[in-house]
Amino acid sequence: MPTPLALRPLRRAVALTALLPLGAVAADGATSPQVVTHYADLAQATFQDALTAARTLDARLDELLEAPTAETLAAARQAWRRARVPYQQSEAFRFGNPVVDDWEGQLNAWPLDEGLIDYVAASDYQHELGNAGATANLVASTSLEIGGETLDVSELTPELLADLNEIGGSEANVATGYHAIEFLLWGQDRHGFEAGNGERPVSDYLTGEACTHGHCDRRRDYLDAVSDLLVSDLAWMANQWAPGQDDNYRQALLAEPASEGLRRMLFGMGSLSLGELAGERMKVALAANSVEDEHDCFSDNTHNSHFYNGQGIQNVYTGNYERLDGSTLSGPSLSDLVAAEDAELDATLSAQLEATMGELGELKQAAEADSSPMTFDMMIAPGNDTGAALINDAILALVNQTGSIERVAGTLGVTHLQPDDAGHRF
Repeated sequence: MPTPLALRPLRRAVALTALLPLGAVAADGATSPQVVTHYADLAQATFQDALTAARTLDARLDELLEAPTAETLAAARQAWRRARVPYQQSEAFRFGNPVVDDWEGQLNAWPLDEGLIDYVAASDYQHELGNAGATANLVASTSLEIGGETLDVSELTPELLADLNEIGGSEANVATGYHAIEFLLWGQDRHGFEAGNGERPVSDYLTGEACTHGHCDRRRDYLDAVSDLLVSDLAWMANQWAPGQDDNYRQALLAEPASEGLRRMLFGMGSLSLGELAGERMKVALAANSVEDEHDCFSDNTHNSHFYNGQGIQNVYTGNYERLDGSTLSGPSLSDLVAAEDAELDATLSAQLEATMGELGELKQAAEADSSPMTFDMMIAPGNDTGAALINDAILALVNQTGSIERVAGTLGVTHLQPDDAGHRF
């Protein structure tokens, strides 16, 4: 399979576990091969929607650069938020599918030391200790010295930015993806646990004497290049799941026994539920009272990222996905297979998935309240018992559904599932 532009893995791939052979299981007209094929359809539709939304974002960014105004900046920020909706749902396909897990860091790696990219206020800047790239400020620099090497960064291209990811061996050196664009649109969030997100002025994209914080031409070049890379990366991934091709990931997945596809589906659901969302994205931030571990920290969009991660997990189980155009893609599902073997277990997991979406919806509702909204970075503040309860309730719901996902694996003959818990104990 071809590889996307300058792609390099930014996160470790999860080891795949063994699976006992399993034949196709009939359930309400659904078979295991049909369920796996529909899973590939869901992935292709989700990544295609993420690509469509990224192209819209790219267009809004072009409009911002062509005519920087408060209105074009607001439109670009709104397009970024909308682009997160399908992408966050796509993370249900990450774990268990190496083609996604090896790729996703270039688009969604976090936390990042934003001083690598542009100016920061040193008094409010927390970065990885010992990271030589944490204050490199690529926007203001034409060369970069790190690890005893001098790099020419005078021309900010998609290829160069991709090569700079994890420069110096630090995972916090993230030069590309949604969060790099987010920082370039919002700027550093200096509000800590208080209300408010990044407040980058639109004048950071003006030219001549009207430019603020210097180097506006390079900041414009950076934003244009990183957006182009996002689009090309998503186009590559959508193609990996497209039907009718002989050499992409979809073809390789469907060539495997259907039992292997079921394992990847369940492993992905469980790992996103437990280690990633409940653990890395919620438990870590709450336990450490760390705004640096907030997922969409510059825009205060974290509640939506968590919500749509949960939605992606539910999509895989039910076989349903609500597309950007308002249509719903439906087909043979894990739920169909489980219902035929153990209707009570199917009802239990279906109810738990709904309960999880309810708890994540409470986070979303609190963050978007008309009066006294409480965003995720406010929820994790020391002494915020209300916020902590909201997060802990969501974590518990995710843990509960993961237990049922493991039971489903046993029911369908998938053994030794062991979803990734990222080292967390709940």
